[in-house]
Amino acid sequence: MGPTRKRDLTAGVASAAVVGYLLVVLLYRWFPPITVWTGLSLLAIAVAEAVWGRYVRAKIQAGEIGDGPGWLHPLAVARSVMVAKASAWVGAVVLGWWVGVLAFLLPRRSAMRVAGEDTTGTMVAAASALALVIAALWLQHCCKSPYDPTEHPEGGDN
Repeated sequence: MGPTRKRDLTAGVASAAVVGYLLVVLLYRWFPPITVWTGLSLLAIAVAEAVWGRYVRAKIQAGEIGDGPGWLHPLAVARSVMVAKASAWVGAVVLGWWVGVLAFLLPRRSAMRVAGEDTTGTMVAAASALALVIAALWLQHCCKSPYDPTEHPEGGDN
């Protein structure tokens, strides 16, 4: 299992944005109001992952990985990588969705009152999803071993 590639996440964002835009075109009239609170749960998860990433990184740099008291178990690090990979993909798909919604709302803000009201909440939700992607990639980076062969391949070009 390798690190999550940014180009794959970008493709996920673009695909979700296209699908999201098409769905919003068809279904926007039935949407509930989009408030500033709509996407903030993703921001809370992003903050938690960033804080956990900092903790994991400190433990790895201090060499406190193992099964001793006060040490971080290697399985916790492996599980953190899995959480980071899953969060990056969830954040990318949700970011794509909100980008699609924004693509629908922004040109219609002056013509549709409700589009203008929904724009702020959509922008906050998109920013929260982006924060989740960044925090997930950070957590994944923090879980690397200081002697990770993928960082400095033997005899390979950098």
